[in-house]
Amino acid sequence: MSKSFTLAATAALTLAGAAFTPAQAAGWEDQAIAPVTNPIFFESPLIQSEIRPLFVWHRLDQGFLGVDADVRVYAVQVRYAVTDRLAVIATKDGFIEIDPNGAPGADGWADIGAGLKYAVVRDDERQLLITPGVTFEFPTGNSRVFQGNGDGEFNLFVSVLKGWDKLHATGLVGGRIPLDMDRETANVRFSGMLDYYLSRWFIPFVAFNAFVTVSEGSAAPFATEGFDLINFGSTMAGGRTQGAVGVGFRSRLRDNLDLGFAYENGVVGSDDIFRDRFTVDMIWRF
Repeated sequence: MSKSFTLAATAALTLAGAAFTPAQAAGWEDQAIAPVTNPIFFESPLIQSEIRPLFVWHRLDQGFLGVDADVRVYAVQVRYAVTDRLAVIATKDGFIEIDPNGAPGADGWADIGAGLKYAVVRDDERQLLITPGVTFEFPTGNSRVFQGNGDGEFNLFVSVLKGWDKLHATGLVGGRIPLDMDRETANVRFSGMLDYYLSRWFIPFVAFNAFVTVSEGSAAPFATEGFDLINFGSTMAGGRTQGAVGVGFRSRLRDNLDLGFAYENGVVGSDDIFRDRFTVDMIWRF
């Protein structure tokens, strides 16, 4: 039995055993959803306790490696609401499999990222939530899947949610600041999502995520960066903008249990790491 299957099965059993605990209503926020796309960095401004197992299947553009390749990620995120404004968040972990066509693959553990977020504005009358936060990514992963390089990095962000009854807009601005600017590159990022609560079973959304590399490293001779999961420390990626458009939906299976699905398509050249991606997750709120 593979490590990836064991991790996914454990998360599923934990979720199934706990999903029948009712969650408390949160007013207008009840119909708001957390983003599915860009799961590591598109952090929701909602403050809630949750466990989120997720699976990502990502295809690389053929021009990046010269062959077709895909990446699979199995992970579990955890968030804990200390108060109604402050949450501790664990946003990156899991197991990575890289499978290039016609060449040996690689697998290994991802780095671990965790931190805090705090809702500085919570205006129920205006249906507005503004939540800044910070995480630190510890270089604990395996180098064979491009993890564990550098001395770690800070990830700063401000996430905003605005509601108009059943329509919601979520936006985020953030940046990655590595401690070793040779081994990893810095970037700024932008994320946005519009969702509409048609019914509890079908909450469609459209999303966009973009990363702009603002520095150059000395670790890898690439003209692009690793989008969200990987930081190559590319030598020729300074000024490069990478983006992906996503569509999908969430289903509210129970008051405290959401299922999410997203498809994303890269909107950059054929030499980029992002061709397209499928993401499936579940969120159990407790």
